[in-house]
Amino acid sequence: MKFTLDTIMGFVFIGLAMTIFTSCNPDKTGCTDPIASNYDDNAEDDDGSCTYDVTVPMDYTFVDNNGFNTVSFSGQHQRLNMLSEMTTYMKTANGGAVVEGATLINMFGNDSYTWEDCDNLEMTGSSKQIRSKTVGGDPEIVAQFEGWMNELGSASTGDLEGAGVVTSNDGAKSYMQNAMGHEWTQFIEKGLMGACFYYNISQVYLGEGKMNVSNDDADPSAGDYYTTMEHHWDEAYGYFTSISECINNDRFWLKYATDINLNSQNSMEVIDLAFRTGRAAISSDMLPLRDTQIQVIREELELVCGAIAIHYINGAIENIGDDAIRNHELSEAKAFIMSLPYGENTMVSLADANSIQSTIGDNFYNVTTASLIDARAQLAGYLGISSADAESL
Repeated sequence: MKFTLDTIMGFVFIGLAMTIFTSCNPDKTGCTDPIASNYDDNAEDDDGSCTYDVTVPMDYTFVDNNGFNTVSFSGQHQRLNMLSEMTTYMKTANGGAVVEGATLINMFGNDSYTWEDCDNLEMTGSSKQIRSKTVGGDPEIVAQFEGWMNELGSASTGDLEGAGVVTSNDGAKSYMQNAMGHEWTQFIEKGLMGACFYYNISQVYLGEGKMNVSNDDADPSAGDYYTTMEHHWDEAYGYFTSISECINNDRFWLKYATDINLNSQNSMEVIDLAFRTGRAAISSDMLPLRDTQIQVIREELELVCGAIAIHYINGAIENIGDDAIRNHELSEAKAFIMSLPYGENTMVSLADANSIQSTIGDNFYNVTTASLIDARAQLAGYLGISSADAESL
């Protein structure tokens, strides 16, 4: 073959093209986690396809090799029961009973209060309380809740202008509300579900500060059957469950998650499975799998919080002409909307939540069906919920 200059330049061009093509070829993707069952040692970039050989129990029961229980969230159980007792006490105002604001504040901080303690958790005089766990004891937020407690107390004695018990059109239901239709009991109960329970699940116990800890410090000989990481995960789960031997109905986040069915799945089942899978992953030291479950829990809990707010907005739309019911539904909706930013890396920011509340309006006696539909669409848009699903919640 005769090599002319054109031929040589042609080879050079082809060679350069091959070099450029090879250098631009993306790295091989696959599972890069060595402990995964489908680990690919040739993969340079992880594509999220890792799978793990881990046994996930059917319920939240974990034992060590000797059969000892390794799950503990007694502090969370106490706080769930504390809020249940607070709510029961606050609701007596709906029937005309006097509710002492100072008593509510003592319950909030577990300060000089004697609990009924139906589960025999030794709540009276214990170090556990809700106040210090409410957004880490943030003074401004704590003051907001205690202000509501004092206002409810004043309203129940008739000392707060414009406040009183409002009865539904059919006479079946009554609620203590202020002059703008705000129901303190809902602000406090649902608000603490967000500022205490949701905040601690999403930001605290599933956060780096509680997850980047020892996972090999169990000491059965000293009665310590779980690692620090396992315990922190259990504490997050404790704020989600409705565990109680004496309270028969589901409550708080587990109750509401059970009611939400979006994207062809039930939120309670999604969250419960993620908690069980994440705990099994920790016990098997498969932390990448744990991390994927953290994300599932955070995203699904935010979806539950927002979906429940939409549900109550729908309730207000359906009862727009009934002051008592409409205001009750909107009080619950407002509390859940205020709770949305308490999660980690949420789709709904504080500014977004404030904007939705502004769309609704602060005076519940002045709301319109149009403003509520706008607020519903706004919230659904942030959460990626379709219009059809939002209307049916």
